[in-house]
Amino acid sequence: MRPEIWSYGQRNPQGLALNPWSGTIWENEHGPRGGDEVNIIERGKNYGWPLATHGINYSQAPIPEAQGKTVEGTVAPHHVWEKSPGISGMAFYDADRFKPWQHNVFIGALASQELIRLQFDGDKVVHEERLLGGLKARIRDVRQGPDGFLYVLTDEDNGVLYRIGLNQD
Repeated sequence: MRPEIWSYGQRNPQGLALNPWSGTIWENEHGPRGGDEVNIIERGKNYGWPLATHGINYSQAPIPEAQGKTVEGTVAPHHVWEKSPGISGMAFYDADRFKPWQHNVFIGALASQELIRLQFDGDKVVHEERLLGGLKARIRDVRQGPDGFLYVLTDEDNGVLYRIGLNQD
């Protein structure tokens, strides 16, 4: 592999974030029809596309090059959605304001119009929660603000920036 290539085999990256606890690079990407995924990106690794995929073509035909969901010599996704939520931006939560969110990652979803929260044990995803489904808006990006709130941006013509927190009664 050429030294200027960091990694390969990603299909359609949408979000990229540095894990503040481990220093690793996390990326999420659209699969074709199905197979959105989260990867922990390491230099020189092959993340499989188009040989390894959990998705199919939008026509519902198989991906011609696909050899299965996992292929020897490629890195399997860290987390995968068989039914694509249409993931977008992502942010790790490391503020002190909302303790239940610490060490979680938040991912916007365009197709399912939700904010996805993933909880971890180390780097292993142990729980997924869908939030903000009532917005009825495509969530394009999510960021943690310096005030400890999450900021969620929609991508409509008159997009909205929402400030999100927890009710801590």
